[in-house]
Amino acid sequence: MTVDEELNQLEDFVRRLKIEYDIFFGGGSKKPPTDLDWRVQTLIKKHSDSQRMSFQQRFKYNSITQRYALFSDLWRQKLKIKEEGYRRPQDALLGVQGVRTAEERAAEAALEGETPASAEAKPFTVHCSDADSEHDKVQSLFQAMMDARKAAGDAAAANANFDSFKAFVKKKTEQIRKDYGCHAVEYSVELEGGQVRLKAKAKTS
Repeated sequence: MTVDEELNQLEDFVRRLKIEYDIFFGGGSKKPPTDLDWRVQTLIKKHSDSQRMSFQQRFKYNSITQRYALFSDLWRQKLKIKEEGYRRPQDALLGVQGVRTAEERAAEAALEGETPASAEAKPFTVHCSDADSEHDKVQSLFQAMMDARKAAGDAAAANANFDSFKAFVKKKTEQIRKDYGCHAVEYSVELEGGQVRLKAKAKTS
């Protein structure tokens, strides 16, 4: 199964998981959907450190995992209330089937494709100390940069030259290591106002 197929499967699992938890908390099921929850966590862990993802794939992965994390926290609260009963006034609201808190509404909106401010994807990052000996890292950074520029509609991305990019990273890495006395430099590909930025900073730890 390809990365795209597994990400689509993960997204589908999270949707199904929400439905099954709603059924459980509504009294339609005696047991929470722990098996499906385990499958979701397994897929999330599988791709947590994957360097094979493109910028778009990493963006999608982060969006799905952030939605899951928000829902998972709410489910834990509801499970605790179900087991222990109401201890605070706000617990009663969480325990009422059909009533949605602001957090749940935000998560549900995200699940339908709307991205709340809290669901911004994390930038693609790599740590580099020597561009020549860490060719794979520079290659993955270049690919992420190109993928991001294409996704942002930058037609010039197709004409980018890897050798020139590697030379830039090598010079920048040497400069920052010298100026800050650090072992490595953290590079990140970020999207700001529709523009792709490559940022570099000293890795101090």
